Amino acid sequence: MKSNGSLIYGLVLVIGDFLALLAAFVVAFILRGRLSNIPVAHPIHSTTYIKVFFILLPFWILVFALLGMYSSSIQEKRFTEASRLLVGSFIGLIFVAAYAYFSNKPVFPAKLVPVYGFSLAFLFLLVFRNSARAVRANLFTYGYGITNILIIGNTKVAQDLVESLANYRISGYRIIGVVANKSHSIEKYPQLPVFETFEQAVQKLRADDVHAIVQTELFASNERNNEILEFAQANHISYRFVPGNSELFVGNIEVELFRSSVPVIAVHQTALLGWGRIVKRLFDLIVGLAFLLVASPFMLLIALINLPASGSVFFRQPRLTRFNNEFTVFKFRSQYKKYDGTTPEEAFALMGKPQLAKVYRQNGDFLSKDPRITAFGRFLRRTSLDELPQLFNVLRGDISLVGPRALVPQELSEYEKKHAILSVKSGITGLAQVSGRRTIPPAERRKLDLYYVQNWSLWMDIMILVKTVRAVFRRNGAA
Repeated sequence: MKSNGSLIYGLVLVIGDFLALLAAFVVAFILRGRLSNIPVAHPIHSTTYIKVFFILLPFWILVFALLGMYSSSIQEKRFTEASRLLVGSFIGLIFVAAYAYFSNKPVFPAKLVPVYGFSLAFLFLLVFRNSARAVRANLFTYGYGITNILIIGNTKVAQDLVESLANYRISGYRIIGVVANKSHSIEKYPQLPVFETFEQAVQKLRADDVHAIVQTELFASNERNNEILEFAQANHISYRFVPGNSELFVGNIEVELFRSSVPVIAVHQTALLGWGRIVKRLFDLIVGLAFLLVASPFMLLIALINLPASGSVFFRQPRLTRFNNEFTVFKFRSQYKKYDGTTPEEAFALMGKPQLAKVYRQNGDFLSKDPRITAFGRFLRRTSLDELPQLFNVLRGDISLVGPRALVPQELSEYEKKHAILSVKSGITGLAQVSGRRTIPPAERRKLDLYYVQNWSLWMDIMILVKTVRAVFRRNGAA
């Protein structure tokens, strides 16, 4: 029997969104119409009010559907889901307002009701969606809503899929077989059935027990490829193909006609293109200037304290940003001046403690009591106040508020995908910083930087900034 887990979950989302929206505007009605002592402009009976929303909310749900809110592809993308909920809530509110205008009938008893309703709708929807996601994950642990998947291919992608989906109680996918004539690709999981050919898998497995097929490589024979696709279509099985060069098909992808007749897939290094770069620059200027105005008194105080403590106020260092351009980064000095321009290995050798370099690297480029750092510098790094002068770099256009970490050329030269990271401006903060900062290894930080480059959105920038403020106050992973 085919798995209906995704269908049921989608239905739950539709019903839950409807109830969340209804609850939001009922609470808004109570807050302004019942609990407030101020007379309302358009007295409306509560029954009439609720009836109107029962009629209009299905159209609001339709707006959500058009925004892809019930597509399985968005269910695990929390940032994208939240941004579309915000947009959908705003469009739905406009629809209700338009109905009130054209019907010439008051819908809201007072002007504050739609304001309350919009705010509460977004909040209730977020709470419901996250709660539904948590409940679904919990049901996986009991074996409910599991999707049976057949993986085809000898590639590294197939191995990665097996490793990521092996525990069905977490992933929601149960691997019922792997078609691979090189069983060493899944040697860590000897309990998984391995089939040398797709024909063998079809003979051993019941078609009704296969809910999804993922093919990770194209065979030389088109007949073999067509056989898999036709089997999936004939038995109404979900089919996905992972291209051999999977890293090529990430970021911003467009399907277009080349020379008006040949369909091609255009793959860009980053989603930050066209209007996105303009919006991001305006965002950097406006928010960066606001941050600088707020931070100016603190920066002046730090400068006065830092001058006698370290011999100079600012630390300057060449870093890399977009298109491999080098710029000078500004930070409040936190280490002794004599170690300027030295690598950690050179600095520790200079002080006669070369063994610390190995400990520093093994600990993810971090020492809890780094002898290069001044006493006041430790406070600045612990609170991230040493980063404040980089706001000048933002206003100059050297870097952005959010982006991959600006690294020195020697550090980034060791990373094989530096060209992808350098397709956007570096940033003061980024996805790696809010995901653990110094508590995750450098290689993992570069992967997070790469994910940001390929999946940028303005909403992601906003969420990263919010999480950065929270991380700074909590001192999560601070140096």
